[in-house]
Amino acid sequence: MKEQLDSLEAQLGSGIRDYQRPPLHLWQPPLSGELPIRISEQGIWYHDGGKIERQKLINLFASILRREEDGSFYLVTPVEKWRIQVEGHPLRIVDFDEQNVAGEIVLEATLNTGLRFTVNQIHPLFLDPEVGNIAAIRLPHGLTALCTRAVWYRLVERAIYRGDKAILKSGSYEFSLSGD
Repeated sequence: MKEQLDSLEAQLGSGIRDYQRPPLHLWQPPLSGELPIRISEQGIWYHDGGKIERQKLINLFASILRREEDGSFYLVTPVEKWRIQVEGHPLRIVDFDEQNVAGEIVLEATLNTGLRFTVNQIHPLFLDPEVGNIAAIRLPHGLTALCTRAVWYRLVERAIYRGDKAILKSGSYEFSLSGD
């Protein structure tokens, strides 16, 4: 297995393709089976019980991950589809930045894979009651990313108050921290 991981990592470093956003919506292969890959509640990736240490490999797997209508998570290629186990949210928000876009301040979430998403109506925030109402963001392909606790606290500090309601703004998008 180590040789296969080394080979995949070498291919990723070659710069031949952009693996960050493949067209998963176009790929509809039949189920190939299950892989012994698990993403823990803490967002740690495991294969056969051992922690996956190579960030490039995690990024590759995350780029081909989707959640389907049955609620299961799959690693998908044009010709294969493998079910994996995900406990909670598959990705983590590791930072939020403010960007000035056309004169408006927008929030941009950075994921543990390095991808960035603007918080808006397309990628809205939501509070997850399963993890103490910490914010998460909706992503393409049915995925979600949960704020790390430190990032969540920093996000709460950015809130503005209207009466007793804490509000986050990102451009014209507003999100109530009380879940209203």
